Amino acid sequence: MNFGTILWSGRLVSFLAVIFSFIGGIILFIIASYDIYNVGVLVFKFFFQNYHPEDFHADVVGDIIGAIDLYLMAIVMLIFSFGIYELFIGSIKEADESKTSKILEIHSLDQLKDKVAKVIVMVLIVNFFQRIMHLKFTAGTDMLFFAISILALCVGLYFLGKGSH
Repeated sequence: MNFGTILWSGRLVSFLAVIFSFIGGIILFIIASYDIYNVGVLVFKFFFQNYHPEDFHADVVGDIIGAIDLYLMAIVMLIFSFGIYELFIGSIKEADESKTSKILEIHSLDQLKDKVAKVIVMVLIVNFFQRIMHLKFTAGTDMLFFAISILALCVGLYFLGKGSH
């Protein structure tokens, strides 16, 4: 066995990243779904069991946005898992034959980085809005900084979209 064969076989170590990224994505999907279930239980109590917490609406919206954040992170893990598999191990026959979306089709490391980066930016934006929901505005400058941050996010999203076309 020559060194080239050993080196080529070493790429299979990346299978660990594939397995654990996939498991991590599944775990995040389960946690996010459990969070949505808990919101459903809270809403049921609100309407049918006379349960009226002080910040009910903000809590429900915040929890749902938090679940969306977890779903997006789960998607990052899946995209990463599929991408590493396709780049280092081999092509996925079922994905190649599929007539559905080609979002998980990865042909280069740059393409993988681009897809993961875009979803991570969306995770950060969703996380930002989740945190903003619980902010108490005490001065006019707070509202000004809020407006500036929203504008910065919009400009960033615009240029992120322009870069992909």
